Amino acid sequence: MALTISKVCSGISSSVTLALNAQVAAMRARGMDVISMGAGEPDFDTPLHIREAALQALNAGKTRYTAVPGVPELRAAVADFVFKHNHVRYESEQVILCTGAKQALVGALTAILDPGDEVILPQPCWVSYPEMVRMAGGVPVPVYTTIEQGFVPDEAQLRAAITPRTKAIMINNPSNPTGAVWTREQLETAAKLAEEFDFYMISDEIYDQLVFAGAEHVSVSALSEDAYNRTILVNGFSKTYAMTGWRIGYAAGPKQVIEAMSAYQSHATGNPSSVSQYAALAALKGDQKCVQQMVRAFARRRNLMVSLAGELKGISFFEPSGAFYILLDVSKMMGKKVGGRVMKNSADFADALLREKLVAVVPGEAFGADRCVRLSYAIDDAQIEKAMKRIGEFVKNIL
Repeated sequence: MALTISKVCSGISSSVTLALNAQVAAMRARGMDVISMGAGEPDFDTPLHIREAALQALNAGKTRYTAVPGVPELRAAVADFVFKHNHVRYESEQVILCTGAKQALVGALTAILDPGDEVILPQPCWVSYPEMVRMAGGVPVPVYTTIEQGFVPDEAQLRAAITPRTKAIMINNPSNPTGAVWTREQLETAAKLAEEFDFYMISDEIYDQLVFAGAEHVSVSALSEDAYNRTILVNGFSKTYAMTGWRIGYAAGPKQVIEAMSAYQSHATGNPSSVSQYAALAALKGDQKCVQQMVRAFARRRNLMVSLAGELKGISFFEPSGAFYILLDVSKMMGKKVGGRVMKNSADFADALLREKLVAVVPGEAFGADRCVRLSYAIDDAQIEKAMKRIGEFVKNIL
């Protein structure tokens, strides 16, 4: 038998954002003044009381295996937290802790999909969703949306995407990369269709605390008893508590789904880091002023980004209400030459911007939005202003 790579792994595209981060690191190592607007993580340190809890756990010897779905006190704390913030009541047995929200998403998809099952993906969407669906044996079904409709699909679009093989819809609220926040009415439309055609809803709410400009975050599982019974809510600690490297996330949902996820996780990875679990427990039970401070900073940066983006000539943009990203429509730059090269797509624009002005942005084609590039404002105000000035000069020279 030939020594080949599996069809699953050979068909997976590597993460564009992680590759960009590596490229930026290499350029900075050569002494280049690169400003990265590609990062999908807060630039804040993990709050002190959370770090201290981790040290206490280490010193107390809490470094052994835990139950696969997490220590009981953390599962209970997550259930309480979700009830307080999302107005949905889960029992501890309906909660599983995972090695980041990524693993929770992969676990949820693996638990519910059979080969060939379809998952509706409103696009633009996070780069990992289509690959996760394929890894679990499913088929991603993109539903393309526009700036004009706020990057949220309408009922007609969703109905057109539903087939007898539809098993789930993935809802990212607030959204990466668009910053869109689904309204209650838009979620009710999705929930109504899920009930009518009997499929799951996977609700990725990792940015649920980062909502601005008068928008309201609503959990789809809180809409009705039926929505509750068919929703797998996924969240984590990376964005809200600046704990990206701690790799700790969770899912809450129907007991049979959580049990299936736990069985899968028991063989795939086992329990998430014990120390990270106790740090997460401190995050949930500790003073939330640290979260409020970070949210205020992101709100200020969001306003700054919107203001500066509005000054760019030849570029339109979607005004985000959540997360910490903004999409710039750079389609008017297509066909223009930079350094003797014609920019044909978002990847060409991002490459030229990095070469000419040392600003790193993520090409929109990775998200299903090739007219756009994604900018993260998870950097300080001075860096935002400097980067946007460079982008303005770049665009002005092209036009």
